[in-house]
Amino acid sequence: MPVNLSIKNAPDDVVVKLKARAARNHRSLQGELMAIVTAAAEEPYATLSDVRESVRGLKLSSRSESTEIVRQMRDERMRALLDRR
Repeated sequence: MPVNLSIKNAPDDVVVKLKARAARNHRSLQGELMAIVTAAAEEPYATLSDVRESVRGLKLSSRSESTEIVRQMRDERMRALLDRR
């Protein structure tokens, strides 16, 4: 049985972006939100064993090497966030 969902206090800038995205995809705002929610619900999530297996697949030689990779990824995310501002 379908259920009605509601998002309260959505920031104006987010609503504008969602409406633009909906227009690009030739959908109503409601249709776009349904597509986003459906995709998120169907997206597989990683279990701890999945993460372990992925890390083992990297064949890292030391903890410091993995630490450096994590730091690089963090720095890239921070640069991307700062570039958006």
